[in-house]
Formats: sequence, structure tokens, C-alpha cells
Amino acid sequence: MKPPPANPLPNPTDREQRLAAVVAGITDRILHGESVELAAICREYPDLEEDLRALWGTLLVTRAIGEQQRTSSSRGNATATPHQAPMLPSKFGGYILEEELGRGGMGVVYRATRKETGEVVALKMMLSGDRSSSAALQRFRAEARRVQGLDHPGIIRILDIGNLDGCAYFCMELIEGETLAGRLARGPIPSRLAAKILVQVAEAIAFAHDNGVLHRDLKPSNILLRDSDNRPFVCDFGLAREVDSAESLTRSGTILGTPAYMPPEQAAGRSGDVSPASDVYSLGAILYHMLTGRPPFVASSPVDTVLLLLEQEPMMPRALNHDVDRRLEMITMRCLQKPADLRYASANALAADLRAFLDDQPVSAERGRVAQVVASLLKETHHAGVLENWGLLWMWHSLALSLTCAVTEVFHLAGVEQRWIYFLMWTAGFGAWAVVFWFLRQRMGPVTFVERQIAHLWLGSIISVAAIFPLESYLGLPVLSLSPILALVASMVFLVKASILSGTFYAQALALFVTAFLMALIPKWSHLIFGLVSAACFFIPGLKYHRRSRRTSLARAKSGDA
Repeated sequence: MKPPPANPLPNPTDREQRLAAVVAGITDRILHGESVELAAICREYPDLEEDLRALWGTLLVTRAIGEQQRTSSSRGNATATPHQAPMLPSKFGGYILEEELGRGGMGVVYRATRKETGEVVALKMMLSGDRSSSAALQRFRAEARRVQGLDHPGIIRILDIGNLDGCAYFCMELIEGETLAGRLARGPIPSRLAAKILVQVAEAIAFAHDNGVLHRDLKPSNILLRDSDNRPFVCDFGLAREVDSAESLTRSGTILGTPAYMPPEQAAGRSGDVSPASDVYSLGAILYHMLTGRPPFVASSPVDTVLLLLEQEPMMPRALNHDVDRRLEMITMRCLQKPADLRYASANALAADLRAFLDDQPVSAERGRVAQVVASLLKETHHAGVLENWGLLWMWHSLALSLTCAVTEVFHLAGVEQRWIYFLMWTAGFGAWAVVFWFLRQRMGPVTFVERQIAHLWLGSIISVAAIFPLESYLGLPVLSLSPILALVASMVFLVKASILSGTFYAQALALFVTAFLMALIPKWSHLIFGLVSAACFFIPGLKYHRRSRRTSLARAKSGDA
């Protein structure tokens, strides 16, 4: 595939203009429905790779907008239907098509009768027209092959796979009933019934995982409920892939699935992070919908839903439906943890907890709640990736901090009482370093919104430190007598960073809070103490994220060479 743009690009000398031209070309291709592969683009423009990777999340949102616009356009144009429905009943090879049962993004399903046996079946046929791309055809056939290899009572069986006059199809057993989505249109489902339905779905998905298949698009419309006994059947493995497969018919960096039920790693386009825990998240989202009558995140568009999914936590189910059993609420929320390692380790583990709930036994979600909360607090957020841009800069910042504190300590021990000297050192000095820091960061690539928030936080801390000196003068206090406030200000900065970036920064916040009291107890060496502790608070994570950044760059280089 030739990377964008379609038209020859000008060759601007300014890097930002050239980047803008490349991004404009990518955006134009996305909005016209073309497939865009990040790796290919980075190979074409190696000097812009870091910038393009930093902007990829924004381009994914653009893709979602483009898909939404194309969907809206096709709905408003009756002639845009990619599959013209035949006159029913009609013959199709060895089948008689009798009734259309439903449509998806890749196929249409008919009730059909096998002429040879008279058996009533469901026939899924590949949509014709522009959407029948080579990749879509491969995905359609892959779905049939994968499901055909899954012999489980909770997964719809494939009876036949074929191709007639260029139209791919496969034949499935027909389940008389409605989709779970149809049932949910009438409102929430009682707790015990919801648990009974989901435990069977979880066991079916666990079987698929054990056989090396991830579903990746679990949602109520892909679960059929049999009329006779409410038995659920999982269908539509159109986005499925092998658990350990390094290759996929879908590209890394592409949003796949239905936003209301997809896990954060899938919504962010990190297909390499998709695992059995991703299907566990989707199972939890389905359970949430059954209990509350709505998905975990509801917004006016798929784009807004993805943003909510990445940035927010869902409301507790009991806040929406007070009849929800508290233990089932805990099971649901454990499935919906954003870090994958805080969810159930497997669909089998989820099924076991649901069985325990149905048998009125203790559930593991209840026992592990405190540990999960603590682990969740200490986890990195999805914004932590920006720290790779700061690693080396934080190491330099630790040096600037320690030198400033050492000079302040020397002046203080030498009896220097001129307040303006310290004021200039801690305001003009650090202000100049802040400008240099920001300039160096901008040279690394586009600055994200979160980084701008952190920059405002840092600016606020510099202003707070600057206010200490006139405040001492106004109160008639000796110079540097309010120095412990330095540690309190720094502690608050790390406390906010912990909530935005990584819970490990709570340790730095606590260390600096304790440092404030040590500075008050040992005023003679207070600035030396603050310098050592604050420098360590920046140097240790700076080294960690600098090393991670180097590993990431090496991995990208190897992947580009490959």
C-alpha cells in the first residue's frame, strides 16, 4: 500500500509545515474511507515518525468521525445499500432464501431451507458492492473457519461454508429467538437472570479462548436468546483473531468493535494489547447493560463514546438501578477496570464468580476489593505515555534543583540575608530553566493537552514559591524561615501528577510531605534535605521513563527495518 498523500507533497523547509501537509494528506484519505497504516507512513517519512505517532490518537478519532459521516450518508441514500436484497423467497444454490433476519457491517443473514434435507437454517451471505474488499472477504471467510472449529453448546454451529458466483456465504444452525439487544430494548434484566445469561456466555467465550480465538466484538446484538429457555448463543466472530497470532486481518492502530462495549486498549487502537482480558471487559459491559438498561458509557456519537471510555469511569450500577445485587455490582465493576491486569484473569474466572453468586457463595470480587483499589491507585493511567517525552528532561531538572538548593544552603550558612538574592535565584533562575525545559520539549514533537495541563501546574508551583519571599517580608519573618513550604508545594504537584499520570507518584508526594516537617525540625540543613529528596523524586522516574523511551525507539527502529 502506498502511504499518503495521494498528490505529490510540496517540500516545505519548515518542519511543522511539512508535518501539517503530511497530516492533511492522511486525514483526507481517512475521511474518504481509505485504509491507512501507521507503520507504512512512518517508513515513508522517518524524520516525522515521532510526531506522527504522537498524533495517531487524534487521527483515529478522525477515522471514527469519517465512518460516522459515511454511515449517516448511506442511511440517507436508499441507493447506497451495498447489498441489494433478492426477491423472497428465492433460490440460492442448494438453499431457498425465505426471510431476511438481520444485517451487519459485513454480511446479511437469511432464514433459509436446505433443499436436500428440508432443514431450516440461517444463511450468512457476504455483502456485495464496494464494501466487498479483499480484506473484508478474508475476514468473512476467517470468521467461518474459526467458528467452524468451535464446537460448544453456547456458540452457534457452522454447518457449511461455500461460494456461489463470487458471493461468499456460510450456513449456521437457526436459533429461534431474539437478540439480547432486542430483549434489553424492553428494559433492565433482574440480577439473577442476568447472571444466568452471562455465565453461559462467559463459559462459551472461555471455550473460544482455550481454543485460541478472541471475539473482540462482544455486544448484546451478537448474543441470541432462544425462545424456549433463554439459553444464550454467541455469534458474529467477524472481528475474531487467534489469541497468540502476531498477524491479523486488522491493522494495529485501528479502532475495531463497538465503542459502547469495547475495552480501553481496543478503543485506543492498541491492538497489540488486546487479550482475553479484553473480551472479559466486553462481558462486563454487557452485564452492566443488562443490570442498568444502558451501556457503561452513553454519548451522542461513537467519537464521544470513545472519549468517555478513555477518560471517565462508569457510574456504579446501583446508582442507576437500586435493585442490582451488590455482589453482582462488584463482579461487573471488576470486569470494567481500565488496566487489564485488574480485571478477571480469564473468562473462566468470571464464570466461576458468577456461579458462586448464583449459588449464594462468596465471590472473589468481594474478597479482593481492597487490594484492587490499592493496585488501581498505583497503576499508570493511559496518559503516562507522555512521561517518555520527559524522562531525560526530568533528569536535568533534578540536577537544576539540587544545584539551586546547594547554592541556597551555602549562602544561608554564610549568613547572606539579602532576600532579593534568594528571590531571583528561585524565580528568575527557575523561570529561565522552565523556558529552556519547554523549548526542549517542543523540539521533541507536538505537545499534548495533558502536558499543557502539567505545564500550568508547574507554572503555578513557581508562582507559589515566588510568593514565599514577599510573604516572609510582609510578616516580618527572617529570610528563608518559610522554606518548608517549598516541600509542601512540590508535594501537591506530585499529588496531582499521581491522579493524572501514574499512581506511583503518590510515593513522591508522601516523601515531600514528610520532608516539609524534616525541614522545619532541622532548619540549618533544610535546603540540602529538600534538594536531595526533590532531586530524587524527579531523577528516579526520569531515568525509568528515559530508558523506556529508548526501548520504544529501538523497537520502532527494528519494526521499521522489518
